[in-house]
Amino acid sequence: MKFSLDVYIIVDLGFARGRSLPDVMAAVIRGGATVVQLREKKATTREILGMGELAKGLCRQAGIPLIINDRLDIAMALDADGVHLGPDDMPVGLARKLWRKGKIIGASAGTVEEALQARKDGADYLGVGAVYATSTKSDAGEPIGPEALARIKKASGMPVVGIGGVTPENTAPVIKAGADGVAVISAVLGAPDIAAAVRSLKEVVSWARL
Repeated sequence: MKFSLDVYIIVDLGFARGRSLPDVMAAVIRGGATVVQLREKKATTREILGMGELAKGLCRQAGIPLIINDRLDIAMALDADGVHLGPDDMPVGLARKLWRKGKIIGASAGTVEEALQARKDGADYLGVGAVYATSTKSDAGEPIGPEALARIKKASGMPVVGIGGVTPENTAPVIKAGADGVAVISAVLGAPDIAAAVRSLKEVVSWARL
């Protein structure tokens, strides 16, 4: 399965304006998402497992990876394609020991030091941010801007996806700073037409690389 960070869509139904998971997933995939992350902070473990099974089936049909946010246990139980781990989750190094080869492990990083540690611990890619101010993550801290993302990319040499307050309107500076893609929640899930919003992101990512 090809793993491209170009358009990394984080599916959190809290931002989906009441739309169902099947509808959101179908629209995200139709729009051309290259990665889907399932992020449900308030659901129970069993609820996330049920949602994950549905999401995995749709992602497999589309040939794109499904990443589970925060929860290595759920990712392993689902045999998902990967997991994304933040600073309060299981350490990347331990997750790498527990999960079999070939599985994707992403790590959050807001500084060069965090990025280098994640690389040392065996992360496959970095979610770097918050690039811009965001309301989707209460503990995101002050925005670091595209300039800091560029420093993190250069120092780590790792695949990097810019996250935090990213919209089609401000994606280009993130890509031009060296990001391999952008990770988006509200600008896509809160849009009237989810598929169109994903397509807009994809177009800007392609244009910014020219």
